[in-house]
Amino acid sequence: MPLAPSASSPLSPSERADRWHHLVSGTFIPLDVVLHDREASVGTITSRRLGPLQVSVVEAGPQTVSRNERRIAQGGAEYLTVTLQHRGTARLLQDGRRALVGPGTFTCSDAARSYRREQPDDFRFTAFRVPKQGLGLSDGDLRAVTGTLFSAGSGTSGLVAGYLTRLAEQAAALDAYTAHQLALTATDLLAVLVRERRGTLDPTAPEAARGMLARVKEHVLRNLGDPALSPERIASAHHVSVRHLHKLFRAEGISVGRWIHRERLERCRRELSRPSVTAPTVSAVAQRWGFVSPSHFSRAFRAAYGMSPREWQAHARSTPGPGPAPDAERPGTV
Repeated sequence: MPLAPSASSPLSPSERADRWHHLVSGTFIPLDVVLHDREASVGTITSRRLGPLQVSVVEAGPQTVSRNERRIAQGGAEYLTVTLQHRGTARLLQDGRRALVGPGTFTCSDAARSYRREQPDDFRFTAFRVPKQGLGLSDGDLRAVTGTLFSAGSGTSGLVAGYLTRLAEQAAALDAYTAHQLALTATDLLAVLVRERRGTLDPTAPEAARGMLARVKEHVLRNLGDPALSPERIASAHHVSVRHLHKLFRAEGISVGRWIHRERLERCRRELSRPSVTAPTVSAVAQRWGFVSPSHFSRAFRAAYGMSPREWQAHARSTPGPGPAPDAERPGTV
């Protein structure tokens, strides 16, 4: 929903600040907002619900948002906000710590306690509002990670950042059930990250197993096109036994090989659904996603979708595209 005024009735600085404050607090939690840009600039927030998570992309000019006891009393204390910085710098202050934020890093802020986030220049970030109850973490666990910086480059924090980034990018294409399941995996990964940072991670805990499974799936999806991808190679890459790898997937009621097979077919199906101008050949699609034999691919595709790859491609060309995703975006602009 656009909130920008018409050219004939521009907002005054105070009206513009009030409008942006209303948009920010309405999207996230009750906050105080101070704008620092001297001239009016465009600010946008686009939000989407994914199961228990709210994902919001914010792009705006210099400002400071803060939360004090008065705002906490107005609600929202049950949330943790994870913010992935894409452009611009920031300073997050909470629990006596200061995190200097730049592109490729992320932070956590707990809405139950006061904090301040200073954005001194134009910025863009993606924020995930996460219900703390779903994380299963203690107040002490959360205090260990607020006001600290996480790198998106490597390790568990890199995995979390990569997973959240791709989840936000693919949100529009997810059905409600899939979105909910992926959101639960995201909370499991966050819980693993927090406990790892605090040194209290129990490898036998259910969320640790789900976190390992998410890491394995991330690895597999990056290597789906490799026809030599096998349980042995996957287990070796994650320093676990093949038996343990099968156990992780068995908890979801599927085998490793079957899950890989299903994901490859789904990506082939999507590619074959492209408009006719850009549609690739069936053999090229099969090879791209790890199918060595075109005949085997055709049989597997028919078994999964009830028609041959060529029939699917022709059908996709002759029918309209899909409708809107179940959880539609809620954009706002000032």
